[in-house]
Amino acid sequence: MPTTPPVILLLSGSLRAASSNETALRTAEAVAASAGVRTVRYADLAALPHFNPDDDHDPLPGPVTELRAAIAAATSVLICAPEYAGTLPGSFKNLLDWTVGGTEICDKPVAWVNVAPTGRGGGAEATLRTVLSYTGATIVEPACVRIPLTQGMAGPDGVVTDEGVRGELGRVLGLLAGRE
Repeated sequence: MPTTPPVILLLSGSLRAASSNETALRTAEAVAASAGVRTVRYADLAALPHFNPDDDHDPLPGPVTELRAAIAAATSVLICAPEYAGTLPGSFKNLLDWTVGGTEICDKPVAWVNVAPTGRGGGAEATLRTVLSYTGATIVEPACVRIPLTQGMAGPDGVVTDEGVRGELGRVLGLLAGRE
């Protein structure tokens, strides 16, 4: 009997198309494809309305329904979010706030990749850990990694070719897919 391959939802915390967080997720997509892991990218961060608890009921705003459906359809979630002013950017915190009232992420394996230079990004990680604990997500600790990316690491296609980076992202994806 064929089994359904795992689906890892990729969430970027950056609105910048050329951000190192986007580079990491594009690279994760490339690595996943060659490893037989299916990824889906949620790309509507900017479309989410400002979180308001008064609006967190059915019918939900369309972009929130789409976000929650993407989370529900995934077997696990990989986050790559920058640190801004010592924490997560407001737009990504807003995305996370919309997950607190739902049950889609509860008990779902979640990890993050921090691509900030050494000594940076700890505030974003701490905020992720705090908010994800409120959602009931299952943080996969060995898959929460720091992979500093610098300008010039990506080729013209926006994908990192460094085998060390690709190998570490492959390990993370394997953990989230339940293969390691």
